[in-house]
Amino acid sequence: MGPDPGPGPGTGPGSPAGPGPGRPAPLLIACALRIERAALRSGRGSGAPERYEVLRTGMGPRAADRAVARALDAPGLRGAAVLATGFCAGLLPGMSPGDLIVAEETRDPRGTVACAGTALLAEALARAVPGRTVHLGALTGSDHVVRGQERAQLRATGAIGVDMESAATLWTATGEGTVTDGADGENRPVAAVRVIVDAPEHELVRIGTVRGGISAFRVLRAVLPAFYDWHRSLLLPRR
Repeated sequence: MGPDPGPGPGTGPGSPAGPGPGRPAPLLIACALRIERAALRSGRGSGAPERYEVLRTGMGPRAADRAVARALDAPGLRGAAVLATGFCAGLLPGMSPGDLIVAEETRDPRGTVACAGTALLAEALARAVPGRTVHLGALTGSDHVVRGQERAQLRATGAIGVDMESAATLWTATGEGTVTDGADGENRPVAAVRVIVDAPEHELVRIGTVRGGISAFRVLRAVLPAFYDWHRSLLLPRR
């Protein structure tokens, strides 16, 4: 499954070519699956940035690395804030399909990336999807679907969720986990929000085939206003 090169909402010939004086940075929302992109594109949300894109990267960390690097190299997205999203597996007992994870950091074998504005993002999600539990913690990356005992091993590291693309997306967006010089990486804000599609007591075989998958899809449709709130908050003066 390859990346989707088509433009997302808010893109087009008239879109500005990246941040500049008095111009806010664009927003890149990255997900892996067609069903995730469909949920994001069918969701309703007001307050969208002037320039943003929903990118489908394809499955797995390598696909995410390639697709995100290519997207951020485009003039219109240089300097963009990056938010990784989609579905994930929850690792903590008591988690339920449709709960959300806001990553305080993402981890993979290459290292750790800290996320920006996590408290505000969690508050915005609680408003956007009332009644759903929002968990904050570490989101770990994997190059394969994780099940059974391997999930318990990841939980023992302190991670609360696992997926295959978030860590790779943020690692690439920040220039291999560090702030880099130039328009692409300098002070680039990054975040990751995942909707739990299965958990220790609710393990799924296939997304969308049972109630848990449908619940997670509906939640993902509702989160765009929270993403826009997070993006707007990055423009405010910091005290």
